[in-house]
Amino acid sequence: MNINWYPGHMKKTKELLREQLKLVDVVWELLDARIPRSSKNPDIDPIVHGKPKIIILNKKDLADPRVTEDWIRYFEEQGITAIPMNSMDSSSATQLLNESKNLLSDKLEARRAKGIRREVIRAMIVGIPNVGKSSMINKYAKKKSAKTGNKPGVTKGKQWVRIQKDLEMLDTPGILWPRLDDEKAALNLAFVGTIKDEIMDRETLGLRLVERLLENYPKDLFARYGLEDMKEETSPLEVMDTIAKKRGCMFKGNEVDYLRVANVLLDEFRNGMIGKFSLETPKDSKAPLK
Repeated sequence: MNINWYPGHMKKTKELLREQLKLVDVVWELLDARIPRSSKNPDIDPIVHGKPKIIILNKKDLADPRVTEDWIRYFEEQGITAIPMNSMDSSSATQLLNESKNLLSDKLEARRAKGIRREVIRAMIVGIPNVGKSSMINKYAKKKSAKTGNKPGVTKGKQWVRIQKDLEMLDTPGILWPRLDDEKAALNLAFVGTIKDEIMDRETLGLRLVERLLENYPKDLFARYGLEDMKEETSPLEVMDTIAKKRGCMFKGNEVDYLRVANVLLDEFRNGMIGKFSLETPKDSKAPLK
């Protein structure tokens, strides 16, 4: 599976990050808590290298909490602060500010020694599209400061937003990398809605999602769609067909409407209605995430 994307605004965003980096104290990198590895852009680390950084495992409310704890420990072992959060919870802004102050304690003390009273911390928020950056800023600022949408890559240009009296945040557009040839990562991004739906066949994507849930969370899948009597070794296609019949996703003549049932599965998965799932664990990682 080779997916190529790289519209002009992605290249401009990389240039923007480099230009603005000197103005910020700390970088906040948002990852999707369900897929920390797949949602991490490898192009970001070389750009922000040398800047203090905090990793935010966003959408924790949709992820398996046990796996999220494993990820936190995984990052701690690499000397990286990782904070699980829900971008719609404004109370996490204080936690992020406190963690940033701890990370920047030496720099803040040096400012005071020079007689600089300014305690305002400037944070740059980075991440791939549709990971929740703008939604988080809007919630923190208690107003619509950043443009958001249900399609990846809505935020345009840079935006400084005052979050608290001692915290300013620079929002940046989501940035993807030029080419993705890891099939599992591509599927993970598609499952959570980062890759535009038009890129992949939704019927097949829905079937692959059923396949993945059968591997890792069969009981939750069966409970959601009333399939408790079904055996776990049942084929993904048979499970999908049964869900279609139960949800009325059928054509005349008792033919399955695979597009409709795929839409049901994907929408309910993305909204956490089937359960709290993590599609990656630290054990799946091939190399350390930084």
